[in-house]
Amino acid sequence: MFIQKRPSGGERIVTSASDLTAASACEFAFLRRADARFGRNVSVPPDDDPMLARAARLGDAHEERTLAAYRDELGPWDPATPGGVAEIPRPDSMSEADLLAVSAQTEAALAAQAGVVFQATFFDPAQRPGTADEPELAFVGFADFLRMTEAGEYEVEDTKLARRARVSALMQLAAYVEQLERIGVPVAPQATLILGDGARSTHRISDIAPVFRARRRRLHRILIDRATAVGVDGLRASANPVAWGDPDVTACGRCEVCAPEIERTRDPLLIAGLRTTQRSALAAAGLTTIDAIADALPGIVAGDLDVPGIAPAVLTRLSAQAAAQVGAVGDGPPPVRVIDAAALAAIPAPNPGDLFFDFEGDPLYREPGTDATARWGIDYLFGFVDAEEQFTALWAHDLAAEKAALLRFLELVAERRARFPGMRIYHYAAYERTHLLSIAARHGVGEAEVDGLLRDQVLVDLYPIVRRAVLVGSRSYSIKKLEPLYMGAELRAEDGVTTAAQSVTEYADATAQLAAPDPALRASGQQRLDAIADYNRYDCVSTLRLRDWLQGLAAEHGVDPAPPFVPDTTQSFEISVLGARLAELAEAATDPHERTAAALAGSAIDYHAREQKSFWWAHFARLTDPIEEWADTRDVLVVDPAQTRILEDWHLPGRARVERRHVRLGGELAPGSSAKAGGEAYVLYAPPAPFADPRTFPGQRTAQRVKIVARDEHGVVIEEMLPRDATPYDTLPVALVPGPPPNAGRQRSAIEEWGEALADGLAAGAAPADPVVDLLRRNAPRLVGGGPLVDPASPLALATVGGDPEARTIGAVVASVRRLDRSALAVQGPPGTGKTYLASRVMKRLVEEDGWRIGVVAQSHRVVENVLDGVISAGVDPAVVGKVPQGGRLDPDALPPEYTVLGVGGQAGFLREHGNAGRGCVVGGTAWDFSHEERFPRRSLDLLVIDEAGQFSLAPTIAASVSAERLLLLGDPQQLPQVSQGSHPEPVDTSALAWVIGDHDTLPPELGYFLAETRRMHPELAGVVSELSYEGRLSAHPAAGTRHVTGCGPAGLVWHPVGHRGNATHSTEEAAAAVRLAQEVLAGTVRVGTGAERLLTPADIIVVAAYNAQVETVSDALVAAGLAEIRVGTVDRFQGLEAVIAIVTLAASSAEDVPRGLEFLLMRNRLNVAISRAQWAAHLISSDRLGEGLPQSAEGLSALSGYLRLTERAARGGEPATPTLSA
Repeated sequence: MFIQKRPSGGERIVTSASDLTAASACEFAFLRRADARFGRNVSVPPDDDPMLARAARLGDAHEERTLAAYRDELGPWDPATPGGVAEIPRPDSMSEADLLAVSAQTEAALAAQAGVVFQATFFDPAQRPGTADEPELAFVGFADFLRMTEAGEYEVEDTKLARRARVSALMQLAAYVEQLERIGVPVAPQATLILGDGARSTHRISDIAPVFRARRRRLHRILIDRATAVGVDGLRASANPVAWGDPDVTACGRCEVCAPEIERTRDPLLIAGLRTTQRSALAAAGLTTIDAIADALPGIVAGDLDVPGIAPAVLTRLSAQAAAQVGAVGDGPPPVRVIDAAALAAIPAPNPGDLFFDFEGDPLYREPGTDATARWGIDYLFGFVDAEEQFTALWAHDLAAEKAALLRFLELVAERRARFPGMRIYHYAAYERTHLLSIAARHGVGEAEVDGLLRDQVLVDLYPIVRRAVLVGSRSYSIKKLEPLYMGAELRAEDGVTTAAQSVTEYADATAQLAAPDPALRASGQQRLDAIADYNRYDCVSTLRLRDWLQGLAAEHGVDPAPPFVPDTTQSFEISVLGARLAELAEAATDPHERTAAALAGSAIDYHAREQKSFWWAHFARLTDPIEEWADTRDVLVVDPAQTRILEDWHLPGRARVERRHVRLGGELAPGSSAKAGGEAYVLYAPPAPFADPRTFPGQRTAQRVKIVARDEHGVVIEEMLPRDATPYDTLPVALVPGPPPNAGRQRSAIEEWGEALADGLAAGAAPADPVVDLLRRNAPRLVGGGPLVDPASPLALATVGGDPEARTIGAVVASVRRLDRSALAVQGPPGTGKTYLASRVMKRLVEEDGWRIGVVAQSHRVVENVLDGVISAGVDPAVVGKVPQGGRLDPDALPPEYTVLGVGGQAGFLREHGNAGRGCVVGGTAWDFSHEERFPRRSLDLLVIDEAGQFSLAPTIAASVSAERLLLLGDPQQLPQVSQGSHPEPVDTSALAWVIGDHDTLPPELGYFLAETRRMHPELAGVVSELSYEGRLSAHPAAGTRHVTGCGPAGLVWHPVGHRGNATHSTEEAAAAVRLAQEVLAGTVRVGTGAERLLTPADIIVVAAYNAQVETVSDALVAAGLAEIRVGTVDRFQGLEAVIAIVTLAASSAEDVPRGLEFLLMRNRLNVAISRAQWAAHLISSDRLGEGLPQSAEGLSALSGYLRLTERAARGGEPATPTLSA
């Protein structure tokens, strides 16, 4: 940002895309720097303006290489002829005249259709026109390349030395796109970053532009507020600078501008581990400084002081932490107090072979994967010291080197374990453990070895021991902040690389310099790498000294080291020989499609083993890691003792031999949880547990397996059985966590059988003709006689359905499926498009006219049974539709099904019976059934229908496919995604339909059929959903427009912005808005077609909440208003249901308040499901500040852009909040 004098008098404020990202990171810091430029009396750290620095140079070496390539390809620009490379000179100064002159040259080159425009200059002198009271705001920017596409549109391309797509760079792309649109130049729908390693990272403008527009409007608003502020003398320079704590200005609380203000005001953010939501709750209770919170400790301990929104135990810990920090004196070591000496027992006795380990990683590193999707993240340095502080560094500058570094590290560890039995590898925090697992899984190597390190408890994380054992009077529990306690005179210097963030930045710069042709730059790059190695070595030594210091504390308190651990050698993970063989065939393949199929197949062989392994190591980590680190994990409930009660104490029911009790565990299940009645889970007990468990290591929590009896918005009811040799106890668990994963059954052997055939075929020179091989290769369906799929508009499609024009698509699918030659066909059906209706009619024709034997498989029995009901409703004789009920027997309290109930294992006999009689039939089941050769003999089915294939991953697809000659995939990947436990070398956990669709939102016509008409949603609402999730291809069937609702607002999407602050997973403000809306809706009427008009009822309304806590809040509000009959639930509950009106409430106040991040809350799939439940209108209730902020990843940017597109398109409902993003 700079201030530019206008020739006509006065001034304007000139901004750039860099200002936008700076303000998004911390408005307070940005505005303090703006105050300095406005001449106000404020001191801020120096800030180099990256925009001005960039405008001052022609381009860096990366730009030059790209420019040289374009020169070679296109030649120079001739203004009289389209094509060529137009090179725009840089302006002589930042004056209005110079910028206008150079931007005019840019526009001339674009008008003459230059093939590429280099260093295009954009200057918009009145991006926001000034008024008598407000200054003019201008924009300036310099685009690296504007390239004309074959479509005659210009695509923005920017070169970045980084090897990843940074959000700040994406904001620059959006800024230049907007400038092209301003001057009337046709713009491509995508923009590209040309990264430092030569990779091209392409992004849809629709995934970037909405966030850019929102951030630009916000930037303008806050700048104008500061520019127009004046002092008592009426002068701008004498106005007070922006104040810390200004409720209208966001502050990161971390940067060098915020830090002194936090210290000066004694802000609660000084307290170690404090969350921003807790800060808001404390402020609401009048506790606005660390000192006040420390002084409140006696009252909190005595139970005299309660803070709504913070559990008593958490409040006590925060207050004690505050008191410890307030008690710190000067710059010496912080005060420390042992609060749980028993936790120190988790530290093993020293071993001369012990290692002390630390990774350096870059989470935003990017390389293309085998499937053309990006692979993110790299751990570029494996560093460790031994007990003598000898340092070893293993470097990895790309993913292939990361794989080699992992193997070398594991080799060194194996040698050391052989020399020093019982040696341990110490680290601080979970990063090293989780990344060893993820690196091994990503590369498909060393998995058994890493599994062995974890199983044998070779890795020892000191962080949870510190957090449980001691209270330190320090603002942070990072290892750097603990070092004054034990490093003495060897405290690390403040110069050089001193933080992990600096390490990442320095590494990016170092690798860029090492790749430069200039020897001086390469030498500088090596020096930077050496500095990173020094930083890493110090971290490793610090871990060693911390271990020794903790052992000293244990000795002082009479705590003995942990006894030697005896590993369970019966539970081990081994990579299969077949998986390795397929991986080798993939590396050797020259055809990219064949390579992809083989790589996926190799990963699928060990899919179930990896899923099991990943679950168990996450489970074991929960036994030791601090609860706050996994509290937001799916299917986790942190128990609130105040809301928990024993419903039935220990007793022996009926003929039971083991005592049991029923307990209602109060608390909130983490977002996205799927725990349900009848399922299994574990409860965790804090040490010491009320019963003995020989599997529990000293200091660990103890796990007890339980059955879930009920679940509602208030918590979960469990049935707990008394452990063997235990006496009844009153102790309550501290958490409910996920139960064990299901056994794979015959799926693994079925995948192996299929994989053997694929490997043999590839080794012989050709993959076998197989439906899943076609699917993995993303081949168009192979038809007998060749040719494309049958067009629904063709005479054949119409003839297939007897001339019924409404059934053309059914006819096309039937005709195409009949011609499938051991191949697969996909059908994508968005909400309300009649996917199940189509499937049932297709199956009816194939069964009755062709005598086909058809299987139906899905993720759940309920989904399968829904399809079978549809088949029977289509007119198929129930006698030829069969299924084994879930669990092998019917629920005596439920209505009997219409389909033929089969006994356990009765599927094969059912097929034989109807096959011998010359009849077709339909049999339902799960992947466990269809992979079982005794239930479904191999290739015994003419067709296997996979319903909800958008949530059915590739591995079980392979397993079930061995039962059939052909596959028909039905579903919609834009609905809720499949959830996977594990990390896999290849994306075999991707759903089958999502894999087929690839980078698209909708199914390409050559690969299958997209059902483009919804009969559920009004045309206005269908248009919103179509734009959000279906590339504009979805429209409303004429029948959907015959529904008419009066008295409760327009059709389509209506946004109700609500002002609230500090809410994370529940909002009383949004609940009140939902009640008001429901009351308004119930005063309206609905009429369908020529039918009678009727009043809307509670059954016509559903309320979809983002979180279980909001379900409870809204339910309570509705009950209080006398509207208890209105259904309220999460997105997961309402998938597949619909209502005239859907009310959607997101609850969170801002991006900073959102648990699990905006990527979860604003996931397009979740918003799509929520909104598309409505027939007439969806009412979106959300915080007026939820759209603020700038995500840190491209995925987060896409999610936020989707949400903002919705709010931009929606009608505005109710009383509008003060929109902080408005212009």
